Amino acid sequence: MEFKQVDRADLKDRIFHWPDIQEFRDEEATKKVFYETPNTVGAVWCMNPGQSLPIHSHEVADDIWIVIEGTADYYPECGQMVPIKAGDIIVARASEKHGMTNNSDKKFMMLGIAGPTPIGFILADHKDALKK
Repeated sequence: MEFKQVDRADLKDRIFHWPDIQEFRDEEATKKVFYETPNTVGAVWCMNPGQSLPIHSHEVADDIWIVIEGTADYYPECGQMVPIKAGDIIVARASEKHGMTNNSDKKFMMLGIAGPTPIGFILADHKDALKK
């Protein structure tokens, strides 16, 4: 079988280059959605040192994070923490809590893929963790 080379520009809704998507802001962590379908949504998250993504869950959506650059503290539950680093793949299934803070002195970036859409966002009640 022979393959005909096509231009990348003709596949701009299928091929993405994360350095073109990334955006760091001083005020807060930045989420840049680069695609969305009825099944999944993809976003690049950029966090400067000290920035966080609060602990949350999605009622029916799985959320997969692929750490591209840096290190951070990952929260698999309220009151729990585990360090994560570039190369790690983190899976939060529907209703599982997840969040993070970039407690390093360097930038942090990850790719997030979640679905089905709409994914929703349920902020965790941190008071529950204090009772345990």
